[in-house]
Amino acid sequence: MKRRALIRKLGLVPLTGVFAQLLPSSVYAGWGTEKAVDKADVLKKAAKGKSIYEKLGVRPVINGRGTITVIGGCRVLPEVEQAMQEATLDYVEFDELMDGVGQRLGELTGAEFGLVSTGATGAMMIGTTGIVTGGDPDKLWQLPNLDGMKDEVIIPRYSWTAYESAVRGVGVRMITVDNKEELKAALGPRTAMVLVLAGSKSMNGPLSIKEIASVTKPLGVPIMVDAAAEGLPIPNPHISQGADLVAYSGGKYLGGPQCAGLLIGRKDLIKAAWVTSAPHHGFARGYKVGREEIMGMLTAVEMWMKRDHAKERETWTGTLEYIADKLNKIPGLETSIRQPPPEQLSNPSPSLNVKWDMEKIPLTGYDVEQILWDGTPRVAVSGAGSFLPFPPNMEPNIRINTSQLREGEEKIIADRVFEVLSNPPKIERNLDAASFDLSGEWDVAIEFAATASDQTFVIAQNGEDVKGTHYGSYASRALQGSVHGDEVLIRSSHTLDGVRLNFTFKGKIQNGQLMGGDVSFSEYGNGKWQAKRRY
Repeated sequence: MKRRALIRKLGLVPLTGVFAQLLPSSVYAGWGTEKAVDKADVLKKAAKGKSIYEKLGVRPVINGRGTITVIGGCRVLPEVEQAMQEATLDYVEFDELMDGVGQRLGELTGAEFGLVSTGATGAMMIGTTGIVTGGDPDKLWQLPNLDGMKDEVIIPRYSWTAYESAVRGVGVRMITVDNKEELKAALGPRTAMVLVLAGSKSMNGPLSIKEIASVTKPLGVPIMVDAAAEGLPIPNPHISQGADLVAYSGGKYLGGPQCAGLLIGRKDLIKAAWVTSAPHHGFARGYKVGREEIMGMLTAVEMWMKRDHAKERETWTGTLEYIADKLNKIPGLETSIRQPPPEQLSNPSPSLNVKWDMEKIPLTGYDVEQILWDGTPRVAVSGAGSFLPFPPNMEPNIRINTSQLREGEEKIIADRVFEVLSNPPKIERNLDAASFDLSGEWDVAIEFAATASDQTFVIAQNGEDVKGTHYGSYASRALQGSVHGDEVLIRSSHTLDGVRLNFTFKGKIQNGQLMGGDVSFSEYGNGKWQAKRRY
């Protein structure tokens, strides 16, 4: 079936709704009135390619990556947008609203109850706070002091990610286990809960939710699951296995508000979590979700039950096939479409893998990502848009996801990628021999946004290659890089237990005794660095 026919049959994202999603609801609703503004002018501007962001000097992105937070998450469903607009027209009492929404979420998902949160991370944070305090206001006001409360969370090693920090931020101590025997040994009077990352291991591994529940249920220890990027199959696969709470992101596969999420599961724990959250004062007051997001998120769940997911995947596949057909004309290049298996619940959208022969196309994947990102229009594929992917993709391949595109944007991506790979630009690379040997110990001064830090490099150099250790303020980590002429590149990374510390140092060397320049902290921005040889 042709792609355009598929889109017409899908009927889920009308063109007007797609354009409307790019603009805030205040554009449509008269301030202080219930009269909706005519959208004709708004749609005319959108059709001409004008963006509200360009007024700020911010370049819009054609999203060929999927539901990635750093470039905006998902494309909001038009029904969700309409619900959010309608929610602005009246005022409600928030406890009453969340009770009504919680009941409805339970009916829709098959869980006992639910609440709308500030994303999956917010759901995990207030879920943990609710479990630790039990909804007791005295304990809530005691936070972050956990004296007298259960203050340990057990986590299977496979569940360690950067998102675990939402739980650890409550003040609990994380205890890692690798197997069922270690789980049994870790459980004790201070155990608050078990945190599990949803995925193949949580469903079928030796330390699956079912296996964990067989140990924790008799002891009354709850299980919370991070299922951020999943949909909502019925019955819920995690609750069916024994989970007590499950957290979801609204701004991913559910097509809801980017700043909203869900927590579903046991009613008593959901109620305790809500007590700890805004508008109630205390520890989690800052995790505030508005009535617009609450109603938008509820609508996204209702729409999930109505959407034709098979046709959606068929449409996405059609757009990938269009791009592949164009790119396959390039000599030395081949494409393949990856269809996620039925058991994959997280972001189950197809993607296109594009790879090439570097003898014919002398570009790395990172080169192509950056060329597309820096070009006009700006296109994000693979890791582009994450400021500086770590490590950069030095292989000759990129990935393209079309699940978040507007109609016609697949043509732009196909044309831009074809342009780059059919006529690859020449990239100048410094391949000079090293002018200096940096082997030794270096005192490193790093400037951050509003502070500075003294750290250390210990370097061993072999030819142009550099290896060693970067002793940072938080932890030591391996470093590697290169020296060409008087130019130095050093990368260091610490990613144990979900931590994301990825630094890239670029600069010049002076007489083999001093070096410095710019440093990227990956997602945390940029700074300056200078190093002086200690010996």
